[in-house]
Amino acid sequence: MDIEDKLKHLRRERDARNRAQKIRTTWQRIDGEEGLSVKEKLERLITLTDKGHAGRSVSKPQVLEVRRREPVELHENPYLLDARYGQIPIAMGLQIPGQILAFLSRDNAFEALDLKSAVFLDLETTGLAGGTGTLPFLVGLGYFRDDRFKVSQFFLGEMAEEGRLIREVSQFFKDMDFRSVITYNGKAFDIPLLETRFALHRMPFPIRDLPHLDFLFSARNLWKAKYDNCRLFNLAQQIAQAERAEDIPGAEIPLRYFQYIRTGDFSLIEPILYHNQEDLLSLLSVVVAGAVLVDRNQEAAERGDADALDLYGVAKLFESAGDGVRSAALLEKALEGRLPADITHTARKKLSHHFKKNQAWDKAVSLWQDMSAKDEVFSFRELSMYFEHKAKDYKEAIRVAEEGLSVSIGRSIVDQRDFEKRLERLRGKVRKQKGAAGK
Repeated sequence: MDIEDKLKHLRRERDARNRAQKIRTTWQRIDGEEGLSVKEKLERLITLTDKGHAGRSVSKPQVLEVRRREPVELHENPYLLDARYGQIPIAMGLQIPGQILAFLSRDNAFEALDLKSAVFLDLETTGLAGGTGTLPFLVGLGYFRDDRFKVSQFFLGEMAEEGRLIREVSQFFKDMDFRSVITYNGKAFDIPLLETRFALHRMPFPIRDLPHLDFLFSARNLWKAKYDNCRLFNLAQQIAQAERAEDIPGAEIPLRYFQYIRTGDFSLIEPILYHNQEDLLSLLSVVVAGAVLVDRNQEAAERGDADALDLYGVAKLFESAGDGVRSAALLEKALEGRLPADITHTARKKLSHHFKKNQAWDKAVSLWQDMSAKDEVFSFRELSMYFEHKAKDYKEAIRVAEEGLSVSIGRSIVDQRDFEKRLERLRGKVRKQKGAAGK
């Protein structure tokens, strides 16, 4: 990409961010008005934010594509298995073992499954916050079939035909016989919303009881410490190295759909179809990357050649899964590498809790002493408790508590009062001890 293309790309991203911010600000004001339906609010949003350019397609700015409006349309795009999304080979999705999927999802049902029978699901909707008034007008589905990764998108061209959309999606689920669901924030948004729409049309939801991997939770554990944010768009760029631009701000999607309903201009919808397809491919790529990271970092930790932040992320994932032993081993390896100061503090604190829980006192005390040298209040409290309750060395407990009190003054009134009470109790114990010895 030459300098001119880079400048154009930066301008597009800047314009997209500015427009998204304007839409969000305007929506917050409109959404606070009572007595308006979601549709009426969005129509007002169109009026207040459309300055002549919002209705034009990203890819075809000068073309008004008015065509026969179909009630429900199916758009399909197949990808060969030897294709790549960024640096991630699509075929790698078929190589993830069920044990890794079970670990990422916290659902043992995945142990007998793989992604060959999974459906990747992502919705585009008319609502900015969800609820029964929110309509899913695009149901995007990705899946492996016939030596391809296919993307099928059910688009609702007429709002009154939602029942037909639901029926066609339901039949598709039944015909494809999916065995699991993969989403990104789907447990909080996509699945409950789709289930509600099925219920409103008095139809059973075919994928209700399938094992569900909502990869958002694993992604936050793995990469929150390493990247600015865990938006799917951002992770696709950072991890998969996908050349994905900010094609359309999410806040603009409902606006574009209602403009399409009003004008019949399908060029408004094309960027949404592209955005949804990119989200499904991005989801596949980061699930693959996450699975590889978990699988490889256990061995890499033993060799000592893993990235410290990657080790920390995988350690958090094991901690969330309840495997404290493996989490602690990875944290120890991570601390041998280069971590930011705040992550180092958190990692040491987590590790010391593990050692304390398992009564590995030598290791715990060593960590607390290292942390106390950096005036970390938490470590003084832990050391004082250790010397009081385990070592029964009240004088040392008092000395450490006094240091903790001096460090906490001016920093935290809560910590200060805690150390004052602790010292009062410890000094009382010393007096009793001396009194007992004098008898």
